[in-house]
Amino acid sequence: MSESPKSNEVGVGGMAFERPIEEIEAKISELESLSQSTKLDISSEIDALNKRLREQIEATYARLGAWDRVNVARNSKRPVASEYIATILDDFFELHGDRAFGDDRAIVTGLATVEGRRFMLVAHRKGRTTKERLDCNFGCAHPEGYRKALRKMRLAEKMGLPIVSFVNTPGAYPGIGAEERGQAMAIAENILAMFALRVPILVIVIGEGGSGGALGIGVGDRVLMMEYAYYSVISPEGCAAILWKDGERSPDAAEALKLTANDLLRLGVVDGIIPEPLGGAHRAPDDAMRQVKAAILSALDELALVPPDELVAARYRKYRTMAAIDGRFPAPPSAGRADDR
Repeated sequence: MSESPKSNEVGVGGMAFERPIEEIEAKISELESLSQSTKLDISSEIDALNKRLREQIEATYARLGAWDRVNVARNSKRPVASEYIATILDDFFELHGDRAFGDDRAIVTGLATVEGRRFMLVAHRKGRTTKERLDCNFGCAHPEGYRKALRKMRLAEKMGLPIVSFVNTPGAYPGIGAEERGQAMAIAENILAMFALRVPILVIVIGEGGSGGALGIGVGDRVLMMEYAYYSVISPEGCAAILWKDGERSPDAAEALKLTANDLLRLGVVDGIIPEPLGGAHRAPDDAMRQVKAAILSALDELALVPPDELVAARYRKYRTMAAIDGRFPAPPSAGRADDR
């Protein structure tokens, strides 16, 4: 559950499949600089290159494989939780700490408002600068982060507020200290508790959705994914290391894991896909965040109409039947069976 994949150099910086796009962008930038410095009218050449750029982006992103999408989800320019908070929320009051050990900066929680809708926000926080990423442990939460999240979700239930969760983590932190403080137990307690919360829960995978680290704040009535996010039981690198003892086979593992938004929607693991701008959220962050905002408003309005008893029952059924094979579903739980309680 607490597996955390190693960083991928391409995903952290540039992406190999975008090199033809970057070459055209460099030419456009060069011509624009030339136009400004010499006052030459080369607008027709720039327009032609812009058209070619759009066509190149469309062609490139139309044929992305699973491993390419993983790298898009990890792109260092992709919007992170702090930017969503600053851009789409009208108001945000952060709540700190688990009242037991400390305040894990890899999880941010707080009271939020957007266009009159009030909710509790729970999100993985990766940070943007190198210092922020180190402070946030690159979005890999410790047990105190998951316990903080659960305390705030229970507070939301007491206040009658819906919960919005932003998932963006390569996995929970796998260090010795985290395990000593009960990492697996903290995640398991969150998963169990979220099934019983009597308020709407909206989960949005905005980037990486890795392992139990994602599931610790990922049980919801509606689970949405951004178009180029990924959501998986293990990272492709971890899967390749276990199955083939070869990290070079990470692209094969990515394909086998069925971790893309389209795959997971078809399998019934997620409920919807939030479209991204042409070329991904890292190319037009503001447009991407507006799409997420619209999805939040729509889902909260829809879930607000469902009575609490129906909400909890439907949430249970949703996950209980997720393992259906060939149309056959697991039997409902029996009150006399300890493993179902």
